[in-house]
Amino acid sequence: MVKSFQKFAFLILLFIGFQSFSQPYPNPYKLVENWAKLPDGRIMGAVGKVTIDPDGEHIWAVIRCDATEPDRFGDECLDSDLDPIIKFDQQGNVVQSFGGGMFIWPHGLDVDKEGNVWVTESVSENRRPEGDPRGHQVIKFSPEGKVLMVLGKPGVAGNGDYEFNAPSDVAIAENGDIFIADGHSQDTNNRVMKYNKDGRFIKSWGKTGYGPGEFKSLHALDIDSRGRLFVADRGNNRIQIFDQEGNFIAQWTQFGKPSGLCFDEHDNIYVADSESDNIQNPGWEMGIRIGDANLGWVNYFIKLQTGDPTNTKTNGSEFVAVDKYGNIYGGEPGPRKLQKYVRVR
Repeated sequence: MVKSFQKFAFLILLFIGFQSFSQPYPNPYKLVENWAKLPDGRIMGAVGKVTIDPDGEHIWAVIRCDATEPDRFGDECLDSDLDPIIKFDQQGNVVQSFGGGMFIWPHGLDVDKEGNVWVTESVSENRRPEGDPRGHQVIKFSPEGKVLMVLGKPGVAGNGDYEFNAPSDVAIAENGDIFIADGHSQDTNNRVMKYNKDGRFIKSWGKTGYGPGEFKSLHALDIDSRGRLFVADRGNNRIQIFDQEGNFIAQWTQFGKPSGLCFDEHDNIYVADSESDNIQNPGWEMGIRIGDANLGWVNYFIKLQTGDPTNTKTNGSEFVAVDKYGNIYGGEPGPRKLQKYVRVR
């Protein structure tokens, strides 16, 4: 009986994967051209994670500082005092910014239910100047930009309970518990860290690998309406799903090579895939896949808008967010764009 059930479950997962791989999904969304506007002639830099304010309307984004050198990537805020943490209104105007001089390479972002802004500093150790006190930390800001908490040892890469190595993302649970994706590449920690709302260490899980509960460049986190923690395990071309105690629930491969993910209030999941190509994930296309967060079905697909879909360099949206109106926002580090998509049908 158990073997029969396992065989049936395997066939269902295989069908879902084949369905996602082969079916041309509709795209009911339209790109809003030139939506995001930076003040004082500032040029758009590489865009990190995007997320939505508790009001459901405003959009927070990491905008990395230096946009003058086209090939610079990995330390764009090293020598800049520009604010990399920026809040936009529905028209794409900047209404709040902060964090100038505090980061080398800001990456992950979350806003808790009280409006506090959490940012990860993900600079790799080989790009952090010796003696620089920045790096390997997660900073909690008030909505106005006041530092409220710092997790990690700034400028120190480590694997202890209160140390990180290039943490890529952060997600805050309803009760205030803090989840951190500790690592950004295969040679970092590749683990999930859990702390209480006061920053006290609770537990961690994961290591570099391919099995359940193992990661290879875990890149993003988010929590759905049922309290499940979704991890974009990008290097393994899958999403892994856990409960908040770190127990493995499932893995999904039907959303491509996930870099970013989020949920809306209707239990839809949005997954940004900026790296599927003929080398890293053959047969899959870059873009944003939208589906059912409970059943795992993919329903819509926003294909890469511009650029070469076979290019192995990061392309298109690496991060994704959705507001209360159903508008989608894509953060594009490589093309240096913050895109907005509206539903038209």
